[in-house]
Amino acid sequence: MTNKIAFQGEPGAYSHQACHDARPDMEAMPCRTFEDVIEAVRTGEADLAMLPVENTTFGRVPDNHNLLPHSGLHIIDEAFVRVHINLLAIPGTKLNDITHAMSHAVLLGQCQEFLREHNIHRITGADTAGSAKQVAEEGRPEMAALAGDLAGEIYGLDVLARHIEDQGNNTTRFLIMSRDADHSRRGDHGMMTSFVFQVRNIPAALYKAMGGFATNGVNMTKLESYMIGGSFTATQFYADIEGHPDDPNVQLALEELDYFTDEIKILGVYPSAAPRHS
Repeated sequence: MTNKIAFQGEPGAYSHQACHDARPDMEAMPCRTFEDVIEAVRTGEADLAMLPVENTTFGRVPDNHNLLPHSGLHIIDEAFVRVHINLLAIPGTKLNDITHAMSHAVLLGQCQEFLREHNIHRITGADTAGSAKQVAEEGRPEMAALAGDLAGEIYGLDVLARHIEDQGNNTTRFLIMSRDADHSRRGDHGMMTSFVFQVRNIPAALYKAMGGFATNGVNMTKLESYMIGGSFTATQFYADIEGHPDDPNVQLALEELDYFTDEIKILGVYPSAAPRHS
């Protein structure tokens, strides 16, 4: 065991924050790409992977939905990070000194009102923490970064304005993945089951496949479709449901789903996180 949890991005990224919050006893290990995160766990360089899968403002993270089914890893937990965005600058800088702000394009789009109000021009960086690192290294008083608290702490930047995001409920959901599956746990707030499936090529196959969840009272919290193999006719579905495969109603629903599908693959059975119910 390495006691490491891998994430994509520079130290101080929101994925790093997710590692810090969900597994404070583990060493967070930065990786260049999502593929590198998965490979680090597969090879034993890290014990766990922290992967973002969706955001309340910008929807799903498509790269990871494509990677999950073939990762060889299992979802063992979920985590939620409230995306608070700060304006960070080198020590001693005043807000009026700032003419430009750098960050990932997604974060720049989430702070348009603040940037417009203060006449700050946007510069697209590779990522949030990387932008904070660059601002710290360059030391230009007119340049700021948009990033979280952790990035400011790591790179020694001052917070000139805190929580400047346009929407007050911006949250990212992460999945924690491991080489080993553990279906024996039961969470205090219930269980989640995630899986992918491909429906048979028959009329109304998806409609019929979903019927078992309705008739057995199983709540499906997410259903996403995406093409596979570069074909317009080959569609795979990703789903999250509330419950455990051993629950009688979930068992019946999955049996009915199996009848109308060519393939079902369980990606993980894990406790439902408390923020989902708040």
